[in-house]
Formats: sequence, C-alpha cells, structure tokens
Amino acid sequence: MGMLVVSAVFVVILSALAYRANIRFRNERRLPMQWGMTGAVNWSAPRFVALAFIPILAIGVLGFQVFMALNVPARAGQEALVFPVLVGTGATLVAVQLLHLWLIERTLRRNAG
Repeated sequence: MGMLVVSAVFVVILSALAYRANIRFRNERRLPMQWGMTGAVNWSAPRFVALAFIPILAIGVLGFQVFMALNVPARAGQEALVFPVLVGTGATLVAVQLLHLWLIERTLRRNAG
C-alpha cells in the first residue's frame, strides 16, 4: 500500500510541474523534445504532448514497479531494496522532468533573443 501511495505522490508532483509549465509556455504551440550535441533542437512536439510525456511515462514505469513488487517476490536478501528503488525511480523522473523544462526554457530564451 505504501508503494502505491509513494508512486501516486510522484505522479502528482510530475503532473503539477507539467501543469505549471503549460501555463508558463501557453504562448508556444510546440516545445522542443530532443536536442543534438550542438544544442540544436532535433524535433519538437505539440505543447500538450511534450508536457504530458513524462507524467504518462511515470504512470507506466512506477505502476509496473508496484505491480511487480506486489506480485513477484524479491530475491532473498533483496526485500529491503524494493521500496528504495521505487523512490529512486520517482526521484529520477522528477529530475528528468525538471531538466527537460529547464532545457525548454533555455532554448526558447535563446531563440527569442
């Protein structure tokens, strides 16, 4: 039960970040999704898709981890690692979302100026 709550908290955090970004980038029709080594945008997506990508990915990844934790027994001696791995995955997804939003902001500022 605790794993489900923690997963839901991470999804809510990611969704809140995406919602705030949607307000911040409301004047943009498309947002960058991938950058090359030179910093040039390789491709972009409609704003809604770009901002919803990581929260939807989190639902799938964290949901899969919770499902596996509840239905597949951990290896002997690794039972205590299940919850920290879930928290680590959630924290990594938040970090990736923040990095993506920072890169979008930097790209839009660079293109505007």
